[in-house]
Amino acid sequence: MSTALRNREFRALWLAEAQSVAGDHLTTVALAILVFDRTGSALWSALVYAMTFLPALAGGLGLAQIADRFPRRTVLVTCALGQAVAIGAMAIPGTPLAVLCVLVVLARLIGAPVNAAQNALTREVFTDDDVFLRSQDLRSITNNIAMLVGFASGGALVAAVGPSWALAIDAASFVVTACVVRMWVRQRPVAGDRTDPWFRATRWVFAQRRLRVLLAFSWLVGLAMIPEGLVAPLAHEIGAPEQAVGWLLAADPVGFIVGTFLLSRFVSAEGRRALLGVLATAASATLVFFALEPGLVAALALMAVAGAAGAYIVTVGATFITWVPNDMRGGAGGLYRTGLRVTQGVGIALGGVVAELLGSATSAIALAGVAGVVLTIPVAISWARVRKVEPAPENG
Repeated sequence: MSTALRNREFRALWLAEAQSVAGDHLTTVALAILVFDRTGSALWSALVYAMTFLPALAGGLGLAQIADRFPRRTVLVTCALGQAVAIGAMAIPGTPLAVLCVLVVLARLIGAPVNAAQNALTREVFTDDDVFLRSQDLRSITNNIAMLVGFASGGALVAAVGPSWALAIDAASFVVTACVVRMWVRQRPVAGDRTDPWFRATRWVFAQRRLRVLLAFSWLVGLAMIPEGLVAPLAHEIGAPEQAVGWLLAADPVGFIVGTFLLSRFVSAEGRRALLGVLATAASATLVFFALEPGLVAALALMAVAGAAGAYIVTVGATFITWVPNDMRGGAGGLYRTGLRVTQGVGIALGGVVAELLGSATSAIALAGVAGVVLTIPVAISWARVRKVEPAPENG
């Protein structure tokens, strides 16, 4: 990872992304408090929170292709400034609730192409597969830490300065992001052709067997998200105190950070590709032990171990981007990220339904583990086969 950090362009992209992630989570907390304070309605607060996710899902697949049709640095700078304006408008005291909802949707739609442009541009910065993969490790570790910091400090910051000032701080962070990227990232020509069909990358990806298998690996994460959606009833069921909900939520990302670091430090890029099936299976198999109705310490350990094994997803994403030609990486990245987000949301929703039907969070989590193992094994077998018999798609 230190090799990646020696690259000035990557340092700029890395820092810009980290502060944006922390700012996004700060905005989420500030909006939840602002809306609830103004309306006293848990429903309105939940609806506005949901709006921070839905535009990214709806726009991610289509708008990500902008990263192939315009210079990627320009996309990052323009989107950052657009988000700064939208979030800055949210910070104006007394903004009507309906306008606030529109601004939330607008800010997320503007940000939809950012991740695709960031991934594609980072792949352009690093031509070496190992260095690129380790740069993705660093991004994943940093983003998880930024997420934890954003949620943990968000409430305290909002309480100290008020939701409007917290939103203003987030808006300012996007201006800083735009400046950092503009100053230290080199402008590159447009990667794709603006006359190409809009969903060309999506059709190309689904025509590649290797990439379909990688997508399947990413979709399996939806089952691994089920414990996070059930932490409140899980804590109650195992007799843990209320503050344990936060500990259980933190266990998975902490495990993920440790797992990513260990893989980055000790396993080569090719070795990590060979381990994808093993790690994906282990991530699900760990959840099966919730059938034993573990206590708090054991539950924390299980979620941390599952998170550590789930670090395989970094290798999946990096390999996917590497194997897509440069002129389609924006659109393909949007497909990958949208699928990942949709399966996570669906997984959490299904986990809640199953837990309600069974009357037990631990049973629902264990069942998710069983389903994960059953579904992962054929994906792992397919991966082992395609790695042997198919050449890697051309890396353009």
